[in-house]
Amino acid sequence: MTDIADTTQITEVGAVFVPVADHERALEFYVGTLGFEKRVDFSYGGGIRWIEVAPPGAANTIALVAPSEGERAGGDAALCAFATQDIEADHATLRARGVDVDATVARAGTPRTGLVSLDVTVPDPVPSQFFFRDPDGNRFLIVQPG
Repeated sequence: MTDIADTTQITEVGAVFVPVADHERALEFYVGTLGFEKRVDFSYGGGIRWIEVAPPGAANTIALVAPSEGERAGGDAALCAFATQDIEADHATLRARGVDVDATVARAGTPRTGLVSLDVTVPDPVPSQFFFRDPDGNRFLIVQPG
């Protein structure tokens, strides 16, 4: 009989995969515009490029990967959320840098679109939050916890 543990041995969330059409353009956006660190950049399997970026000090990374066969980069579903200590400052900074961000920060009484579908409206999002999009149209949520 096989002994089965009560839990798995999984210890952390690794990389979140983000499909991008152009690795150099994506790298410039995530490192140059968002201020992330480049953690990994190598090729494998006959020239497939693997890049990981992350906010300074973050445990988890964003893997900038080529779209799957037959697929395009970008999409309507929000891929992940980032936390910030000052949502108003980050919203203003990203707008000033030309990033595609929501016009306003959503909070109680200020609706936002859904995480997975643009056809859904969340009427009272809490805590304060807004979406931004990378050059390929991938959507991300920025949230100020607490």
